[in-house]
Amino acid sequence: MSSDSEWDRSACSDSKLPSSVRSTLLELFGQIEREFENLYIENLELRREIDTLNERLAAEGQAIDGAELSKGQLKTKASHSTSQLSQKLKTTYKASTSKIVSSFKTTTSRAACQLVKEYIGHRDGIWDVSVAKTQPVVLGTASADHTALLWSIETGKCLVKYAGHVGSVNSIKFHPSEQLALTASGDQTAHIWRYAVQLPTPQPVADTSQISGEDEVECSDKDEPDLDGDVSSDCPTIRVPLTSLKSHQGVVIASDWLVGGKQAVTASWDRTANLYDVETSELVHSLTGHDQELTHCCTHPTQRLVVTSSRDTTFRLWDFRDPSIHSVNVFQGHTDTVTSAVFTVGDNVVSGSDDRTVKVWDLKNMRSPIATIRTDSAINRINVCVGQKIIALPHDNRQVRLFDMSGVRLARLPRSSRQGHRRMVCCSAWSEDHPVCNLFTCGFDRQAIGWNINIPALLQEK
Repeated sequence: MSSDSEWDRSACSDSKLPSSVRSTLLELFGQIEREFENLYIENLELRREIDTLNERLAAEGQAIDGAELSKGQLKTKASHSTSQLSQKLKTTYKASTSKIVSSFKTTTSRAACQLVKEYIGHRDGIWDVSVAKTQPVVLGTASADHTALLWSIETGKCLVKYAGHVGSVNSIKFHPSEQLALTASGDQTAHIWRYAVQLPTPQPVADTSQISGEDEVECSDKDEPDLDGDVSSDCPTIRVPLTSLKSHQGVVIASDWLVGGKQAVTASWDRTANLYDVETSELVHSLTGHDQELTHCCTHPTQRLVVTSSRDTTFRLWDFRDPSIHSVNVFQGHTDTVTSAVFTVGDNVVSGSDDRTVKVWDLKNMRSPIATIRTDSAINRINVCVGQKIIALPHDNRQVRLFDMSGVRLARLPRSSRQGHRRMVCCSAWSEDHPVCNLFTCGFDRQAIGWNINIPALLQEK
């Protein structure tokens, strides 16, 4: 009865689907029926083989290798043969069901992903990647080598090197309207610094084959002088910030600008987040409440909202829209460290965790997620494509996967010995309007990569 009612509900919902989707579903169910019919036939044949073998062994009782088999030995032999055939049946069933699952996967519309440019020059792993919001549009990377670099997206040339920190640079974010960068560091400070860049003329041929042509080789110390020389030879270096934000008692792991760019927020391993006035460098609010180190902070693109993530398995939403008060909401949706939580333009927050899940939340009802994405590896700093609502997931296992907001997997970025990341991928960042690269990733292999992601029209309509 319950099965019939489920099919009834399915039929009702099916009637609301477009004809193309209904036809695809019917074809899939037809494939499933055919697969199970084949399984049934194979099962019958295997059963006949088992019965025939048992009858032959019991009737003949013949000697093997010159020795007479006892009744007990015959039973053991038959049991062993039956076990082998049962294993064959299980293997056949598993292979057949895998075909069914594969048929579902192959019918899912995918994004076309192409590696366009690699940005190489850091002497240590890259923690963060970001794209400028103002012209000229440049790429920023923050590295454990104590520097932040700005790059020409088209040519891969380093434009500016910031060397004002004395610790790992853990995050970089660009001002919404000025040529200012905000960096957070292991030296317990966040710096605001001004840059002025002139983009080089793009080369006629973008040659990425020489960079990505290496097989999977671990970076060694002997490579460092060459990499450093390439970056520093003609790259201007900034060593002194405009402003230094200094109220934390531990590593500053992340930072971001509030809407309008007059205030900035920082997140620290001292278990607090701080809100600063950019012009005066004064501490406006100290946001306390997390039980363990913070891992990330993010601001809403149009509202005075901040979300902070922590190793305490929670993320917190801070509301500064009313200047007289600031409220906080705590969300407990993960079972391990929340590595990042980010806003979308609408009313959603997307959180990623070391528990290998990503969850999509509705700000109007945050009691439970509206979608959960389960993966096979811990997830680092995620980013959401605003226009097409696509989530880019960087993983510990060197993979980068794309999902839509409902949790449907769209693509996995290509990775091989000749292209893609060779170590943990730390961060992703979209640049939707760029004609060449619209997604960037970075990782412990000391490189950032620019990708061209082409989303099929069917996905854009969802």
